[in-house]
Amino acid sequence: MLNSYYTIKKTGSAEQTIQKSRFITHMKRVSTEDAAKEFIDTIKKDHWNAAHNCSAYVIGENDDIQKANDDGEPSGTAGVPMLNVLLKQNLKDTVVVVTRYFGGIKLGAGGLIRAYGSSVSLGTEEIGVVNRRLMQKYDVHCTYELLGKLENEIRQSSYLLTDIEYNEQVTFHIAVPFEERSTFESWMVEVSNDRVTFQAEGTSYLEEDR
Repeated sequence: MLNSYYTIKKTGSAEQTIQKSRFITHMKRVSTEDAAKEFIDTIKKDHWNAAHNCSAYVIGENDDIQKANDDGEPSGTAGVPMLNVLLKQNLKDTVVVVTRYFGGIKLGAGGLIRAYGSSVSLGTEEIGVVNRRLMQKYDVHCTYELLGKLENEIRQSSYLLTDIEYNEQVTFHIAVPFEERSTFESWMVEVSNDRVTFQAEGTSYLEEDR
């Protein structure tokens, strides 16, 4: 798993008009090529009467799957410019479809490239982009004697305190950037004078707006 990567914030759409043609951008986060194809098919069904439903997607930790489709526009004027925007913005696990309702004015190759590229840029701007950061979850156990000191230290640190449980001992639930695990463990021993016990409890991604 990647320690961090960018993707779109949510499924959404955006629209712009260029020379009387409507360009509607649809974007979704996906983790498989089948899911990307299903989304593209859904948009095509919803906009069956549009002139074009051009698409592109990037999937995989190393952008292993990259596809672009011009859907009837001149070769290289739609899908590839859309894909290039996804790659330039370092977006992963993202599919985009740009629906065009033709307005009667031809844009030419250069105009189409700019229109489809700018439509994807508009989509990412309006829908939003997040940084998904891999976090290691820890349970840290201590006596009530250390409660105040540890809580204060943790809240002033860069680590994320997600919950506190009060039982026979106090348990802090903390999320730590995956790459900072060793640093966190050493810091926890130091700040508590080695008077806590802790264990790793799985990982999850934390999303922050870019």
